[in-house]
Amino acid sequence: MPDIIVIGGGPAGVTAALRARELGASAMLIERERLGGTCTNDGCVPTRVLAKAARLLRDAEQFDEYGLIGKQPTLDFPALLSRTQHTVYTIHEKKQLIRHLEQSGVTVRANAGETRFVDPHTLALADGARLQADQFIICAGGHARRLNLPGAEHALTHSDVWSLKSLPRSVAIVGAAATGSQLASVFAAFGSDAWLLELAPRILPTEDEDVSHVMRDAFARRSIHVVTGIGGVERIDRNEHDLTLNYRHGDEARALAVEAVVLAVGWPGNVESLNLAAAGVETERGYIVVDDTLHTSAPHIFAAGDITGRMMLVQSASIDARFAAENAVLSGGQPYKRQSVPHGGFTDPEYASVGLTEAQARAQHDCVVATVPFADLDRAVIDDHTDGFCKLIVSKETHRILGAHVVGEQAVEIIQLIAAGMAADLWVEQLAELELAYPTYTAIVGLAARQLVRELGVMPLAPQWRALGRPHAAEWERSDRN
Repeated sequence: MPDIIVIGGGPAGVTAALRARELGASAMLIERERLGGTCTNDGCVPTRVLAKAARLLRDAEQFDEYGLIGKQPTLDFPALLSRTQHTVYTIHEKKQLIRHLEQSGVTVRANAGETRFVDPHTLALADGARLQADQFIICAGGHARRLNLPGAEHALTHSDVWSLKSLPRSVAIVGAAATGSQLASVFAAFGSDAWLLELAPRILPTEDEDVSHVMRDAFARRSIHVVTGIGGVERIDRNEHDLTLNYRHGDEARALAVEAVVLAVGWPGNVESLNLAAAGVETERGYIVVDDTLHTSAPHIFAAGDITGRMMLVQSASIDARFAAENAVLSGGQPYKRQSVPHGGFTDPEYASVGLTEAQARAQHDCVVATVPFADLDRAVIDDHTDGFCKLIVSKETHRILGAHVVGEQAVEIIQLIAAGMAADLWVEQLAELELAYPTYTAIVGLAARQLVRELGVMPLAPQWRALGRPHAAEWERSDRN
């Protein structure tokens, strides 16, 4: 009997099993299908391949501007989907997860089918086998939510995109958070007439308001039809050649005829088939309830990753799983204090965030904010990608970074530098003094940091110079805007 059984073979489950072995526990990992989790198999990895293709199409539009002679490429959609599956296969081959786990001493049962608890210490597998352990770590992930409405069977989720036979001429995407926005961006780049519908008053509703507004403007320039504040979808009708999405907007009933409808309306945890009640594990709103030590309501069972509903990102799942394994093996009760987590989307343009939004920061702190447009950045001018901004939010009292938000080329890469500064507890003065390479997109962080150093009054300035105002700052990279 193993010391620990880990349920789920995604980033959280694999990390939990390996960390348990590192700490000397015997461990078994059970995965109902193939290892890798949603992100590798039909989430982040293949979606990023679509984003790469969309970016190549966009960059080809600049050929003439840079003296390149050639026709604008056209999209072979089936070939692109084949590439996504090839990339997924390549990632699996690179990771060699089963071999890595087994060489580390973890017993692996992949493609095990549905697994459920029959009592607090016993699992039943689909083949009838029964397994027992002293402790369990549940990392069973989540799934795309489907709406309970007439005609919902006609709609797709992101997982169904990979089985499309051809590019839809028109597509309505319901839900404008990260998944929906990324799909709208790539479908529009491929030539589909893309509609993005959202219940909230703005797209990307959990992001900083400036991110939402700038991204909506960028989507409009790319001919994406954005409709926010809808009252909900009422039904989906199948016609001879297309689908009709019926929804409400205020008091008005609207109908939208499209070839495909994609639902991106949430990501509940995979709790239904686990029979968690038999183990004494409490759930709430489709997720396992955990405390700050990642204990569930059962003292010998932990949970990590998407199934907890706390922070549904690969990087967070791996950190949580490592922490859960340590508490399980070492009998620890030390609460985990999450660091600020950088995240973003591979839309065009990209967006990325870390820490507090401006509204959150102003509600909690006395702070200063600098927003530098990409047009001030020489690299952005060189590449002709001047859409976007970098916003840096800093505490007036401590001079520490409270949050940052970036829209523009390589935004997801840029935000990593700021996240590292936050994790290292850097003062904004230290961030301003970093000698960042020129010409790069990341240099915009230095521009924003130095602007704040001036505003905080910690950079010596003559009174006459200070009176000239912000446009006259001593910066090599700047625009001639007033």
